[in-house]
Formats: sequence, C-alpha cells, structure tokens
Amino acid sequence: MIHFRLRGQRSCRPKMLSVVALLVLFSTGATGANHVTGSVRNQSRGEPAAGDEVMLIRLGIGMSEEARAKTDAQGAFTLNVQRPDKPHLVRVFHQGVSYDQQVSAGQARSIEVFDTATHVLGITGAIEILRTGTNGDLLHVSDLVEIKNVSSPPLTQVGEHTFEVYLPAIAKIDSVMAAGPDDTGMMISVTPVPGQPGHYTVNFPLRPGATKFAFNYDLPYHGHVVFQTKHAYPLQQLAVMIPPAMKFSSPSPAFEILATGNSRYQVHIVNQVKAGEGPEFEVSGTGVVPPPGHPAKTQSPSLLPLNPAQPALARTALPVLARIDSPLKQQSRPPSQSLVLAGVTFFLLAACTLLIWRGRKARSFSAELTVAPRVR
Repeated sequence: MIHFRLRGQRSCRPKMLSVVALLVLFSTGATGANHVTGSVRNQSRGEPAAGDEVMLIRLGIGMSEEARAKTDAQGAFTLNVQRPDKPHLVRVFHQGVSYDQQVSAGQARSIEVFDTATHVLGITGAIEILRTGTNGDLLHVSDLVEIKNVSSPPLTQVGEHTFEVYLPAIAKIDSVMAAGPDDTGMMISVTPVPGQPGHYTVNFPLRPGATKFAFNYDLPYHGHVVFQTKHAYPLQQLAVMIPPAMKFSSPSPAFEILATGNSRYQVHIVNQVKAGEGPEFEVSGTGVVPPPGHPAKTQSPSLLPLNPAQPALARTALPVLARIDSPLKQQSRPPSQSLVLAGVTFFLLAACTLLIWRGRKARSFSAELTVAPRVR
C-alpha cells in the first residue's frame, strides 16, 4: 500500500483544530448569552426549592412574559431569552408568593424564597411618616408605613388580612402603593372592615425584610383637622411632616421637633409608639409641601440626636426625611423600568404620592398590575 502526504499537512491540522475550537467556544458563548440560569433556595428550610415555577418577564413599555420553567431537584432553572437586548425580571413563585430579581441575558441568579403562614411571629413596625398639605378645601395626607419581618426561621405572612391600617373615618382614599423587600412596587387595593369606618385590611405578602406601604387620601378641610392615630403594630418612630406655614399641636408631651435643617417643612416625631391607640395631634393653617426636586439647601442627615439617651431612635427619621424630596430622575423612563429596574424605595413612594396629589396619576400602572407581585 502506498502512503502519501500533501506538503504542509502537518502544519495545517493544528490551525484547523484551533479554528474549530474557537467556533465551538463562540457558539457556546452565544448560546449562553441567550439564556438566564439560576438556583432557588428555600431559606425557611435551608434546602433547594424544587418544583417552583419560574417566569422570565421582559421589561419595557409594558411587562410581558417571555419564558417559563420549573426548578429541578437542586433548585436550578434555565430560561430562554428571546430579546437579549432588553432588561428582564426573573420571578419565582413559591407557595403562591412571588420573589423577583432583575437580570440580563447571560447572567445567573440565586434567589431566596420562604415558606408561608397566615400568622408569623417577628413582625413589627419600623417607622410611619404622615405628610400633609392643603389643596383648596382638602387636606391631602400621604401615610407612609414601613413594616419589618424578622421572623426566625424566616417566613412570609400571607392571607386576606396581612396588614391593617386605621385612617380617619371621613378619609377618601386616592391610591395605595406597596413595595416588598426587593423594592418591586405596585398599586394595591384595601378592603374596608364592616362597621368600622376608617379601618382597612390589606392583602399583600409580608416577606422577610422590610415592606413599605403608602396610603394617599384626602380629608375635607376647614382650617384644622384632629388626628387620632392607631396602629396595628408597635412603631419605633412616628413622624408628622407639614409645610412651615401650617401649625402643629398635640396634647401628648412625647412629640418633639426634629431639626432637619430644611426650611421647606417642619417635622414632629414621637418615639416608641405602642400598638393600638396612639398619640393625638392637630394640624391647622394652609400650606403646600414643595414637590420633589425643588431646589433647597438641606442639611446633612447625620445630625445630633434630639435626646442623647436615645441616639439611634432620634436619628431614624432623618435619612428618610432628608431624601424624601430627591428628584424623580426615573420619571423619564417607562413606568415598568422606573418601578422595577430602579426599584420603588420608601422615598420614591413618598415622591409618587406627591405626584398623585398634583394630579399626575400614572394610568400606565395598570399595565403592570397583570404581572405584579401578588398572592395567588
């Protein structure tokens, strides 16, 4: 048998193999860029969450489902990305509650989920801010509440009455917003308690971490209004924020004036408010709280405490109030991006209430409600 070899064959073979390897590597990278992978872990049990439903949501002008899968025995999942150039959201459903994380094509995510219960120990109030201002013959109130879930083992509280709020009996609710620990915000509804005017319940899961609510309502106003506060959970701090032209008074000596260093509003706070009936106060006069982004010189939030014996509590509201009027740069983005990508923090909720007050209601929120976090 005659064997022969073309000239240069030995040198060409390594080059060809290198080209093939590069093509395979490029192909693998391109395939990975069109997928989102991740794992889901049940933090309540300390084990992988097997069999949970996972959804890939494309963000843009609206929110649309792009892919769906289930976690395997190790809690892993893979989702096919149809539009790699768009931002996405991974949503995991565990026992009827959704857990979200922002993601881009080609990325991997580790998502924590929790078992649910209708009553969870370790839920308490952190801070409540009542922000008021007049609008003609109405007094507008933005009631911002932050609730913390520090349960151990961590559990998510679910049910028809996960949270209760007590508003003035004559309050006309304008809108209600909520944001979970992942800062994914949504418009929600409240249910009135029969025979108890001003008492409402909320069906929104209280996940481990901080959950924020914003209750926006109007009251008939004839120069003054008396508020009798009531709380479902004890609070570390209650703050009342009013324009400088308005007056604040209370029969409770627990209220103190908070030195914010900002002449655009005045703040009165009380620390360690128990659950149930809270302190009474009255606001009078007229004044409008300036909208977000209004130029003003604001003193640094790292101020000295009002009461040296309680330094931590006295400073609790300062970072919140100092940043409440930050410009809403996200307003130029589509609603889904401003709420989901940028996140709805406690301070953005406060700013949104002012925009609602000024009549700039974002009707495009309705497009987000179809896939927003909810209890099934």
